[in-house]
Amino acid sequence: MPDSPRTDAVIIGSGPNGLAAAIVLASEGLSVLLIEGDETVGGGMRTRELTLPGFAHDVCSAVHPLSISSPFFQSLDLQAHGVEWIQPPIALAHPFDDGTVANIKAIHGVDGIDDDTATWNAMYDHLTEHWTELIDDLLRPISIPHHPFLTVRFGKEAIRSAEKLATGRFKGKKARALFGGISAHSIMPLHQSGTAAFGLMLGTAAQAVGWPIVKNGSQRIADALTDIFLSLGGRIQTGTHVSSIEQLPKARIVIFDLNPKQIADILGPHLSNRYRNRLVNHRYGPGIFKCDWALDGPIPWQTEECLRAGTIHLGDSLAEIAASEKSAWDGKIVERPFTILAQQSLFDTTRAPAGKHTAWAYCHVPNGSDVDMTDRIEAQIERFAPGFRERILARHTMTPFDLEAYNPNYVGGDIGGGEQNLRRMLLHPLRRWKAYSIPVKGMYICSSSMPPGGGVHGMCGYYAAHMALKDICH
Repeated sequence: MPDSPRTDAVIIGSGPNGLAAAIVLASEGLSVLLIEGDETVGGGMRTRELTLPGFAHDVCSAVHPLSISSPFFQSLDLQAHGVEWIQPPIALAHPFDDGTVANIKAIHGVDGIDDDTATWNAMYDHLTEHWTELIDDLLRPISIPHHPFLTVRFGKEAIRSAEKLATGRFKGKKARALFGGISAHSIMPLHQSGTAAFGLMLGTAAQAVGWPIVKNGSQRIADALTDIFLSLGGRIQTGTHVSSIEQLPKARIVIFDLNPKQIADILGPHLSNRYRNRLVNHRYGPGIFKCDWALDGPIPWQTEECLRAGTIHLGDSLAEIAASEKSAWDGKIVERPFTILAQQSLFDTTRAPAGKHTAWAYCHVPNGSDVDMTDRIEAQIERFAPGFRERILARHTMTPFDLEAYNPNYVGGDIGGGEQNLRRMLLHPLRRWKAYSIPVKGMYICSSSMPPGGGVHGMCGYYAAHMALKDICH
């Protein structure tokens, strides 16, 4: 029998960070084996027919401002590997009960926030102009920034709570709600310090590079990263669940794109009790309840702007949005959950049969909640698009339990890899100076539980792999 191929590094998990780590190591000439528990690679970047034949739905990630901005992904030139970005005319629309709508367009900026426009522009214009430099610092572990004056300027506002920044900066309801909705992507109570960072970062991204979708679905990003990895000589083994470190071939480097609890189970007696407790007690945030629909036509929004937007935020005021986000942390369910909706088929005809459409939406719920939020989410859409339910041909829902079953990294339905609080931003979540390292020689964590956190950007994997390379060179 032929000898087994040499293996220098093993990556467990094939989300954006696992694939990024695999590419970094393979590009340095290492023999890399990528192991995935599912039958296909991709983690949160998969696209499947969840409702009816011919209707393509993004299972998790759908809108990609951080993907198009990622310094690592930009270095790979994903477009050359089949990723085609689609920029809706409006990046984000936020309708209100009175029939008006606030919105953000890439390059052209904000509209529909009345007398707060000048204040909004004063807060965002400099950040937008220097987005490339800013994101380079934001998508890295806490260290001396490459662009200190810009980062300090960002940080002075980012350290505040989204509620305080919105009410302190803006006079009107619309700007406050628009900022609050963007900040709610933190999956944190909006009164907590540091939540303004998400409103500033994602709001700047909307104006600088848009909130794009990918033609044919998010799966194309996973496919492109896979193609790059295989072209470098990498190997992939799917359908393999790793339950013990003894299952793995001998390798100098092992990198886990897994949640901390999974790593504790796999490494077991190889860990000290103290470090194992840190992994097991890693704190997770609220989960999500997600709906996908096959539709007989476009969502019948009351306002024209919503039909030109890729992403819609549904919540009439900052107070309503803040109450929804706080309730998810308090273990409660609200009747009007803040809802994030994407309507990819309006701009990508590959997503549905001719004349038909898809929609994708979710709200935040208590971690592990088993409450069916379908009626509440659909009522929120009906609130701003009367007649929506009449367009539904089929629906598919995912509870937090379903999401964790689909991807075990989503503990209790938490898609962010853990609590996104200020402590996590400023301190390493597992209290190790070398953020990605595990106190077992040659082992590292690269999942979104590590800095810089959740999102399809690959930077957790990029930095974990570079730390591993540096270690084996010494």
